[in-house]
Amino acid sequence: TKIKTITVYHCLFFPLGFYANLLLTQTPEHILTQTNNKTEILCELKKEHTGVYWYRWSRERQHFEFLVFSNTLGKATYGANVSQDKFSVQEARSQSSYSLHISHLHPSDSGTYYCSVSHSSQLLLGSGTRLSVVDALPLPPKTTQAPVTKNPVPRITKSKAASRKGPCSPLVWVPLAAGVLLLLLGLVPTAHHLYRLRRRLWLRIHRQ
Repeated sequence: TKIKTITVYHCLFFPLGFYANLLLTQTPEHILTQTNNKTEILCELKKEHTGVYWYRWSRERQHFEFLVFSNTLGKATYGANVSQDKFSVQEARSQSSYSLHISHLHPSDSGTYYCSVSHSSQLLLGSGTRLSVVDALPLPPKTTQAPVTKNPVPRITKSKAASRKGPCSPLVWVPLAAGVLLLLLGLVPTAHHLYRLRRRLWLRIHRQ
C-alpha cells in the first residue's frame, strides 16, 4: 500500500532538504506550550501537489513516525495508532497551504514535526517544527533593579562642629586662656619679690 511505501522513502528526505525549501515553507520553527493545550503548524506549498504528508521525529524514542496524509480532496489517511481526535489537517488558500492541528497535548507529543510533499517519486521534507510540551511553562527571568542608594546624612560630631566655628571655637580660646592664666600666676611671686627688693633699696637710700 501507499502508507507502507512512504516509510521506505524517509531515508531520502534529508539530502534533498535544500530543494524542498523551494517547494514548501513550514512555520513556525519552534513551539513551546503547556500540557492539555492545542497548537497549529502551517505548511505552505509553492507548486502543484497531490497532498501533504505529516511526520514526527522523536529524539527520545529515536523513531520517525508517519502521522497523517491529506489529499487535495480533503480526505485524510492516518498512520497506525495515530488518534484522529488529536491530529487533524485543515486546508486553506485554495489548496496552497495546510495546517496540522494537534490537541490535548502531552509531553509525549514533543518532537520535531515535518510536512512533506511527493516529488519525482520522492518525499521532500519541510524545515521542521520543534514542539516542546511541558507541564508548567518556565517563568520569565526577574529583572533585578539596582538598589537606590541614598546619600548618607552627614552626622556632625562635636569635634567637627567645633572645627566649623573657626578661631572663636571654645576648643581654641579655652586652652589659650588657661595658658595665659597660668603664666600670670607664675609671675605673681616674681613681681612680689621685685617689689620687696625695690622697697629695701628705697629705704637704704633715704637712711643715708
